[in-house]
Amino acid sequence: MTAELVRGQNHPLARSRLEIRVSAGTPVVAAAALGDENGRIHGAEWVAHPGAPTRPGLEVSRQAAADHRLAVDLDAMTGAVHRVSVLLALPAPGSGPGPARFGAVAAPFVAVTGLDGSGIAGYTITGLETESALVALELYRRQGAWKVRAVGQGYAGGLADLLTDQGLPEAVRLAGTINEAVARGLARSVQAPPPRPVDGDRSRRPTTPTVGSDQGGTAAQGAPGPVPPLYAGPRPAYGGTGVADPSATTGGPIDYSHPGRRNSAPSPPTAPPGQPAQPVAGDATGWSMEERLYNQVWGMFEDLARTTAAYRSAVDFAESRMDKELEQTLSDPRSRIGGQGDAVREAARARHAQLVDQAREVLDRDLARLVAEADVVEPALPPALARWDNPAWHAYRVPVEMPMALRLGDLRLPEADRIRIPMLLRLPLERGLWIDSGRAGPADGPFTDSHDMRRLAMETAVTHAARLLAVHPAGEFTVHVVDPAGSGAQPLAPLTRSGVLTAPPAQGATGVAEVLGRLTQRVDLVQMALRGGAPDALPPGFDTSQHLLIVNDFPHGFDDRAVNQLRYLADEGPSVGVHPMMVADREESAGHGPLLDPLWRSLLRLTPVPDDHLADPWVGHAWTYEPPLVPPGSQVLHQVLTQVAAARRSWDR
Repeated sequence: MTAELVRGQNHPLARSRLEIRVSAGTPVVAAAALGDENGRIHGAEWVAHPGAPTRPGLEVSRQAAADHRLAVDLDAMTGAVHRVSVLLALPAPGSGPGPARFGAVAAPFVAVTGLDGSGIAGYTITGLETESALVALELYRRQGAWKVRAVGQGYAGGLADLLTDQGLPEAVRLAGTINEAVARGLARSVQAPPPRPVDGDRSRRPTTPTVGSDQGGTAAQGAPGPVPPLYAGPRPAYGGTGVADPSATTGGPIDYSHPGRRNSAPSPPTAPPGQPAQPVAGDATGWSMEERLYNQVWGMFEDLARTTAAYRSAVDFAESRMDKELEQTLSDPRSRIGGQGDAVREAARARHAQLVDQAREVLDRDLARLVAEADVVEPALPPALARWDNPAWHAYRVPVEMPMALRLGDLRLPEADRIRIPMLLRLPLERGLWIDSGRAGPADGPFTDSHDMRRLAMETAVTHAARLLAVHPAGEFTVHVVDPAGSGAQPLAPLTRSGVLTAPPAQGATGVAEVLGRLTQRVDLVQMALRGGAPDALPPGFDTSQHLLIVNDFPHGFDDRAVNQLRYLADEGPSVGVHPMMVADREESAGHGPLLDPLWRSLLRLTPVPDDHLADPWVGHAWTYEPPLVPPGSQVLHQVLTQVAAARRSWDR
């Protein structure tokens, strides 16, 4: 399954021969720079670019194009090379018509694939504005193993600034050489494909087949193609636009779809004349219903983000216009007093109210459509994506394969309190989780007692762990618990009583050291096997399941050695199937100083009570996160965990 990276995230590379595939909405220049262990480029001969497209272990395109393929052979790199940076730049001004900054074009997408086209990692580079050159991603060597990291660092000064920042002495001269080579070959550059038409209503049009490996994308069976991680399907005009077809071959598009497989969205029912089409669950693109529902949920997330952004922008415009009109009125002494000034003020306020009302009318219309869509999507979600009160859990059976995503709660915005968007996280987990047990919200809020917050945080952690256990096949997910002082005994009861834990919660400094040492040894062993290219050489009977470590009441019971082991597990564990879940208050942990900062940054923060700490990648809205709650008095958690424990016992036999 392709890992969908965000800025700063890394992913292990188990292969040495790779392709870097670039899809952009306009011709771009692709290059690759070799760096030492400090990232420094020692000379022009360390850069592969259109003027010199081949270097040891590297080959790049000879011209600007909307789509690129860069060949990388990590085994061919010399010992002095510790980093390979993939560089993208817009052709220099004067080379022909074209945008001068990345903020004016669609977000570039970069994918790392095997030579067979199988996806390894993908990264959509968002948040660009005035930049004309950027470091898209980097492959780097660490302890003998290679990884890929999403970078997305842009430079408004173009290639010259980028290469200078990379430590190249002759950066300006090399940038000129690259621009000259691009200008010579620009007439042969591959132009971006025309954009797809945007749907004008709620109905989805049939989509083109999923991009094949020869078209600059990765479309392995069972995984979405190379599209941005939070949006994978055409949406209506009020929410967004379709995804441009990345194929740009001179002979026209090629249909790589299997004749027996249906990969387009189902057609919605025909609406009466003059009426909008009714929403349908699973009307996004995807190979399976699960993928279509997943893509539809994230499409709804983007729709809500954009329509709310439009409303806020309209309100800001109305307020700035009213302020300007009032300022002009007050600047004239003759209009400050008397009936004339009052009339101008009333007129300005009336125009402001009219603009706000119009914006709210549009927002309410869009929200009504999204609410109608949510009403049909929510009941259709499978257990992994459904709320605990969804009837799907009453028909729960232990799955035979891992789903593509997991629901960790809901997201909402203050202007749209009627709708909740499921917060979905791709599986397997790419990072650990941190359940914040500190006080949330204002000091006079309903949850200010520290004991209540710790209890709620631990209950939330148990709920997340139960869902992770429930969506994995029997024996493929193992939960460990570290509870040094035994303070989490009551919230942990659903896990301990059901028998899903392989061992009781570890207590005391000795128990903490034993569990951390065992998991650290496991990570080291698996990494050595992967670095040696022999993942099948693990000891007989080695447990290959995913592991979750729940740490309660951190940092009580942790010495410096244990803290360092926990940091190691947070950094290196997820890539080999070990995921920490910490229940902690960061303020209480401040005594450890900067030692813990990398640990907090590597974890995904969740809260046991609603909190607006999450932001989307498009417009930066502060989304309110709501944790998944089991309905009061419900036995669904007990029933699910009982089935999981029974399936695990059968699997162990």
